[in-house]
Amino acid sequence: MTDWLLSLVPHYGIWLLAATTFLSCLALPVPSSMMMLAAGGFSASGDLSLPATMAAALSGAVLGDQAGFLTGRTGGPALLARLARVPSRARSLDHARAILDRRGDAAIFLTRWLFSPVGPWANLAAGAGGLSWGRFTLWGIAGETVWVALYTGMGRAFAGNLEAAGDLLSSGLGLVGGIAATLALGLWLRANLREQAH
Repeated sequence: MTDWLLSLVPHYGIWLLAATTFLSCLALPVPSSMMMLAAGGFSASGDLSLPATMAAALSGAVLGDQAGFLTGRTGGPALLARLARVPSRARSLDHARAILDRRGDAAIFLTRWLFSPVGPWANLAAGAGGLSWGRFTLWGIAGETVWVALYTGMGRAFAGNLEAAGDLLSSGLGLVGGIAATLALGLWLRANLREQAH
């Protein structure tokens, strides 16, 4: 499916990219990151406009986030309970809720690009959990901007070798995620040690 979708990028470009990022924010298994890399590569050759490519990817992602948030807001806990019947979804939802409980704004921002597999579930949990729409939108747009800029930018920079760009981004984001988790653990341990000392 990925190769077929990639072959459509030069023909349907920004519309396909917007649809792909929209669907990925609803937890549908579409290769949105690879599509952004490819679109960035096509912008390097002049087949697509980089600003239009980025605007399309960002628009699709933001609309997908909003649809997920609205679904969570209207469906509420009953919807989350139905989704949690599937064990893999239940784990993702639990993880999203835990992140939102600890750091709502940062969680929305980071689940757009650094922990993106949790993003669609964070949208639902944020809507069902009563996170304000304004805060969700602000931090969602900021995070999606980072995601879009990273992938389309790397696609443009590595236009000749998109596989290398994908590998580099995966490794880099994994490293950043590992460092962030280590720092968070260190801060948590420090806070617990201080609490025990008092």
